Amino acid sequence: MAAKKSAKKGAAKKGGAKKSSAKKGAAKKGGAKKAAKSGAKKSAKKAAKRTPNAAFMKAMTPSAQLSMVVGSAPLPRTEVTKKLWGYIKRKGLQDAKNRRQINADENLKPIFGGKSSVSMFEMTKLVNKHLK
Repeated sequence: MAAKKSAKKGAAKKGGAKKSSAKKGAAKKGGAKKAAKSGAKKSAKKAAKRTPNAAFMKAMTPSAQLSMVVGSAPLPRTEVTKKLWGYIKRKGLQDAKNRRQINADENLKPIFGGKSSVSMFEMTKLVNKHLK
């Protein structure tokens, strides 16, 4: 009789193991579905068109020194940056070895505070001082 009980316990354990693995598989499938749903939501948000920040789109008047490079018409900051980079590339003012450095010519020196070379990150900070 003891042998029969142990045989039943072993069968129960084996059957229990099968059920738990089935549950684990179902749980894995459910998790994959949740991940797929959340991924779909993220891609839907990316598809929506972003509205630009109004502060960047406000037309600002460049100073006399900056107007020699980008023009005297009021422009948004984004356009000022684009025109400034166009000027830098056209004149070849980006440093050959360290591409983050911008070498100043006679038009850019007053904008850069008299410095002969500034980093591109410092450049945007200095240019913002010349916008009203």
